[in-house]
Amino acid sequence: MLLYSNYQLGTITLKNKAVMAPMTRNRAIKNIPNELMAKYYGQRSGAGLIITEGTAPSPNGLGYARIPGIFNDAQINGWRLIADQVHQKEGKIFMQIMHTGRVSHPDNMEEGTCIMAPSAVALSGEVHTDKNGMQSYPTPKEMTLSDIEEAQNEFVQASVNAIKAGIDGIELHSANGYLLDQFINPCTNKRNDNYGGSIENRCRFVIEVAQKVALAIGKDKTGIRYSPYGVFNDMTAFDDIEETYEFLAQEMNKIGIVYIHLVDHSAMGAPEVPVSVKEKIRAAFSGTIIHCGGYNSETAEKDLKNSNADLIAFGRPFISNPDLLERFKKSIPLKEGDFDSFYSPDEKGYTDYKTANEV
Repeated sequence: MLLYSNYQLGTITLKNKAVMAPMTRNRAIKNIPNELMAKYYGQRSGAGLIITEGTAPSPNGLGYARIPGIFNDAQINGWRLIADQVHQKEGKIFMQIMHTGRVSHPDNMEEGTCIMAPSAVALSGEVHTDKNGMQSYPTPKEMTLSDIEEAQNEFVQASVNAIKAGIDGIELHSANGYLLDQFINPCTNKRNDNYGGSIENRCRFVIEVAQKVALAIGKDKTGIRYSPYGVFNDMTAFDDIEETYEFLAQEMNKIGIVYIHLVDHSAMGAPEVPVSVKEKIRAAFSGTIIHCGGYNSETAEKDLKNSNADLIAFGRPFISNPDLLERFKKSIPLKEGDFDSFYSPDEKGYTDYKTANEV
């Protein structure tokens, strides 16, 4: 079966074509990766590639309680523990770098930080904080050109720090309504300068980040994630959405990054990503394509055989099935995850799921 065959991703060889998708798990106490997290990722190293949970490139990017960062020495050392665990089990690991932009609250951030976004458009709803429970999202500060340059440099330094920690590469989180996605989407980008308005202007921030990161750590170590038609964090579809993502794919192809990771959240209630969008991205980008969203072993194999994607990412099944690939291969039923413990701070619902051999 194709899912279990090796794959050459840039300069690294993956032992199979299954990817563990990035999933926020909120176990980084004081935003520092730790031994519990190293155990969690090590348990799931049967995946050909692990993409880590969203990791903040700077204090300004810390949107949620207990998410990890990659902007200080303690965090670099913590991620080194994780990289070592994965590599000891012949796995490969990319770090998803996620600046949350407007999806944040001061209670989840350090003193002296600022919630920034392309435009001063607040997110509806509330966010959990460990300090004061549920809190409404505040209106973000509209980023100045200086803020934009600083944020781009933070992505670059974070990427350099990830490689220093022994991580194999990075994924720019340009999906799910976070900062990069906020620039792309006109529902959150109301600017009238070179970073707003036209397709080219709304994509400029993302393209410049990708260019700078690829230059700093290597294009073979740089990937990106998109979620066209995603509705998470108040994102909406827009008139030129297909042209936008085709343009982004063309620009990423020019840069030569190693992969585009396309997530379709229709299995969780969002609109389906049309086949036309997937085909345009596939045609415009000559690198690796990763598809994610509601896959099982059969549908993954089908998309690999049809060359719709080169790698297939699985999300929530990996939470409660650390041996997911073995279960697929041996047709062992999957265990359901305990949603109530998805984002709690300890080992319950995190590292205590048993493999089929341990049951």
